[in-house]
Amino acid sequence: MNTRSLSVAVLARGGVALVLASMAMLAAAADGVAQLRDFVAHARSAEGEFEQVVMARSGRRPQEAKGQFAYERPGRFHWEYTRPYRQVLVGDGRALWTWDPDLNQVTVREIGDALGATPAAILFGAGALDDSFELADGGVSDGLAWVEARPRQAESGFESLRIGLAKGQLQQMEMRDNFGQTTLIRFTRLQPNPPLAADRFRFVPPAGADIIGEIPDDLGASRTTPGR
Repeated sequence: MNTRSLSVAVLARGGVALVLASMAMLAAAADGVAQLRDFVAHARSAEGEFEQVVMARSGRRPQEAKGQFAYERPGRFHWEYTRPYRQVLVGDGRALWTWDPDLNQVTVREIGDALGATPAAILFGAGALDDSFELADGGVSDGLAWVEARPRQAESGFESLRIGLAKGQLQQMEMRDNFGQTTLIRFTRLQPNPPLAADRFRFVPPAGADIIGEIPDDLGASRTTPGR
């Protein structure tokens, strides 16, 4: 084979490789929504750790936080910030409890009002994804297949949400709220469908805590155990 023929053959192989790579990327992109639907359908519970970065539109220094989480659909979760300071959010299926240990202040709300069409509903909500979000493929970048999720409700509090998945597992969420603030969450050590203790999603206001909001009548202190 002469040099010119060899060059043509190399280019041909390179072209085929490029086409195949492009097809693979397109397939992965097209699979993003399917991956999300599959994850939500089959990961009825999960636990792991997360890293969070909040960036303001003003360009001020990003706020970084870390913590751990666990959830069990629908509406039961334990989301705990451990750095830079501790804050605990517990959903018991009926109420959302938010505890600030530094202030010893507890806020309680009906969980339906608290979740609504928020990004948390993707993980913890009871309804179908399409009831609250318009889903579209967001392409492939950083090794992840992305999904664009836009809230159907104007009062959701955020403009857009990007969800990154790999091999059917949730990896990242990027949310932009109505004030131009962007929140990035990276999930680490996520374990789908783990064994979870029965009291993982219960909460009792600590002694002397200032409670803001009304505890639902059918919950009461008898159904809760101390917060962690």
